[in-house]
Amino acid sequence: MDKKEVVFQKIKELIIQELGVKPELVTLEAGLAEDFGADSLDALELFNEIESEFLISISDEAATEMKDVSDLVEYVVGTVGDSYFE
Repeated sequence: MDKKEVVFQKIKELIIQELGVKPELVTLEAGLAEDFGADSLDALELFNEIESEFLISISDEAATEMKDVSDLVEYVVGTVGDSYFE
């Protein structure tokens, strides 16, 4: 599995857990607000879980630009250290 797939699978788990979304609805194209109905508090809680899981920090500026699952995956892949994948 490549890094993007590993990150996507973990983020998918977190979305299912935090937002109560059915697994089949979580795709890279799915929008946090549009498809999952996440409000700003939901998104903040999800970002906190992502930060804890991947040991990264998501800036407020970056968070406001993340609209769909692929945005989250790309950000994490670009931010997380290689040691996470070992």
